[in-house]
Amino acid sequence: MTQLTVCDADKHLGNAPKQEAEARGWSANKLFLQLLRESVGLLPQSRPAVYTGLDPLAGVWSDEEAAEFEQRLAQQRTLDPKFRFCAGH
Repeated sequence: MTQLTVCDADKHLGNAPKQEAEARGWSANKLFLQLLRESVGLLPQSRPAVYTGLDPLAGVWSDEEAAEFEQRLAQQRTLDPKFRFCAGH
């Protein structure tokens, strides 16, 4: 078996795993092995993944809200004639 050592862990990082292991009724070693296996893809994650994308928002607008959004985008995309630029003029 390989032995791993973690160095320079601050107080919070040192205490949090101990508390989590106690909450699960595990040893700290078992917790670390589980977390390492999950993090490198050797096991499926035991906790749901945290998504930070916008996927949960897709499709939640009503047709009226979507139409209003599209209308406002169209207004923003209109160029002011005094700022038009033609190359060579």
